Amino acid sequence: MFTGIIETLGKVEKLEKDGGNLNITIASDITSELKIDQSVAHNGVCLTAVAIDGDSYTVTAIEETLNKTNLDDLELGDTVNLERAMVLGARLDGHIVQGHVDQTAVCLSVEEKDGSWIYSFEYDPKLNNVTIEKGSITVDGVSLTVVDSQKTSFSVAIIPYTHAHTRFHTYKAGTKVNLEFDVIGKYVARLLELRG
Repeated sequence: MFTGIIETLGKVEKLEKDGGNLNITIASDITSELKIDQSVAHNGVCLTAVAIDGDSYTVTAIEETLNKTNLDDLELGDTVNLERAMVLGARLDGHIVQGHVDQTAVCLSVEEKDGSWIYSFEYDPKLNNVTIEKGSITVDGVSLTVVDSQKTSFSVAIIPYTHAHTRFHTYKAGTKVNLEFDVIGKYVARLLELRG
């Protein structure tokens, strides 16, 4: 489990295909605190550290993960939002995030608003995911509050700190991002669906 509060950015050092899998080596300032088998969210995707070497560590994304996320679009030198699993007994500063991406979305627009930014995203409605105004959404692992909710799109407001300390400053129209919808909302939607 995660909180959606990004700890740091990592840099992609190596990408290595292994059958349908992709081994991703990341350089990060949290590497020295990691251990093998530890879960780390990468752009909101929970992956397990399988190797550690100096300032870098490696994770493996399987084909299923690559098909449902933006990880297959990574290139050498790209930055990645990183968060280690939450610690029981610590404050939950964001919201409950599983690290299980529901689908991707595309950035429609970026609008600067006198020191903050409004980002709009569009997603495929076929998977029946929904947002609500003032509800929670995770974009590339960042816990955010929905500002405007439409059937196939939503917008979020980004403060300067988040803009500077996550991948948000690299987004532009057309950027593909990972979405994890609010887990409580997903359960409510599924229950309503089952009840007809």
